[in-house]
Amino acid sequence: MAARAFTAGPIAFDNTTTTAILQYNGNYTPSSSPSFPALPYYNDTSSAYNFIFSLRSLVSENHPVYVPIHLKKRLESTIAIKTFPCYPNGTCQGPNGTRLAASMNNISFVIPQRFDILEAYYYHINGVYKKNFPSFPPFVFNFTEDYPPLYLNTPKRGTEVKVLKYNSTVQMVLQGTNLVAGLDHPMHLHGFSFYVVGWGLGNFDKHNDTKNFNLVDPPFRNTAIVPRKGWIAVRFKASNPGVWFMHCHLDRHLTWGMDMAFIVKNGKSPQTSLLPPPPDMPPC
Repeated sequence: MAARAFTAGPIAFDNTTTTAILQYNGNYTPSSSPSFPALPYYNDTSSAYNFIFSLRSLVSENHPVYVPIHLKKRLESTIAIKTFPCYPNGTCQGPNGTRLAASMNNISFVIPQRFDILEAYYYHINGVYKKNFPSFPPFVFNFTEDYPPLYLNTPKRGTEVKVLKYNSTVQMVLQGTNLVAGLDHPMHLHGFSFYVVGWGLGNFDKHNDTKNFNLVDPPFRNTAIVPRKGWIAVRFKASNPGVWFMHCHLDRHLTWGMDMAFIVKNGKSPQTSLLPPPPDMPPC
């Protein structure tokens, strides 16, 4: 087997090829040494995305697929690399001496200092978070153009969540942008796996792109890549009560603020409600 890493941005890793030998045991006749395969180039976007999004779920009697069809909540969120002004008397490495940041729907996530969101939610502690995470991008523009307006580069800071009713069916479109630095982003959701029902390059078109959604055998993931200058659409059922983090799985982007959280409310029974914290739970 041979593999090469992929990146849609500048090279930030060893871009050489890795190889491995897979050894089978059993009665078989070894073949002659295979020829080395022709691998796509490290930034061959077409080959990478066509392979990633060709994956399908295994559908059988033992592996049923439950793609949400009748949706209760539709969300769209931009994901973006942005900037803040540099610290006073500081030295920052962003464009024009700025400090690099990141956001979802123009909100750069702020991690609470005294209480975590789950603790604040369970004990009804005010002032830790707000329930105002937008269901739609607050600024609409050509998200994937090469030179977007500079005034969009600075996000707001906030600890914002989206509240979902128990068992609600959710569709979320994650739209990549080309602000400051257009990159692909592996977006990860805690507490759930989701179906990746659609993807595309450019700006998401709710009237036309939804016609090509795969609602039969889409891949079932908890992390999915949002293409550079593109989008993905995921669906899941909010059947796990609690507070669940969604973020870019590139640690640098996570710490810069490319995050948000879902609060899934309790169901109508103890079995569908959030458990209390254990008495021996250590503090953070």
